[in-house]
Amino acid sequence: MPNVPNTPMLSSKGEFSGGAHISLKGNGNFNGAYALSNHFGVLLSGAYMKSEKTSKDFEHKLIEAGAGYFDAFGPDNNRIIEVYAGIGSGNTLRTYRNYENDVLLSTELQKVEYSKTFLQVNYSSKKKSNFHLFGNNYPLNYGTALRISHVGMDVFLINGTAQAKEDNIFLEPIFFTRMRLSDAVQLQYTSSGNFGLKNRKYMTAGNSIFSIGAVINVGGVKKKQ
Repeated sequence: MPNVPNTPMLSSKGEFSGGAHISLKGNGNFNGAYALSNHFGVLLSGAYMKSEKTSKDFEHKLIEAGAGYFDAFGPDNNRIIEVYAGIGSGNTLRTYRNYENDVLLSTELQKVEYSKTFLQVNYSSKKKSNFHLFGNNYPLNYGTALRISHVGMDVFLINGTAQAKEDNIFLEPIFFTRMRLSDAVQLQYTSSGNFGLKNRKYMTAGNSIFSIGAVINVGGVKKKQ
């Protein structure tokens, strides 16, 4: 299950970006980024989800970090491009239960610990028109990102027995819309696809992302109304 990608849209040295998002599946995400210079930034992201149902339990944890280049350009420096690379680590627990006439027949517990590397390109531009609500204007920002990740199992157990490890390469095109409530705070809606480039039995592409959240940016180039 992919996390909400970190798209801080940094614009200048000293800027901090932080965000929190929740998907329709209940996958909670946090993102943080800081501009160490006018063109170099660092990232930190994490995700957690726990779901318990009669026939299936699912829990996963993920943390990742990265660094890369950003640049603000255009007439008002309101267009931003970013390129980041990073690493991550996570684990997943899945429990499957098979019932017949409400009688539990079997249980399968899958445990996976994995590592990942990723490369990501982000682009955002402020739209000239505004969103009108209750007599107020809220500027909209539209952005896109493309992330490619290699994920490989470090541990794979089924009912405590070691299994053959798998890996995969995932391609994720991401689209997001931000509504600016103030100079620092924006609401964000994110949608994406998720495609596994290798044919695997277990390490396959999970759900696409549909999430809502909030993003704060402190410092950086001020955007004009």
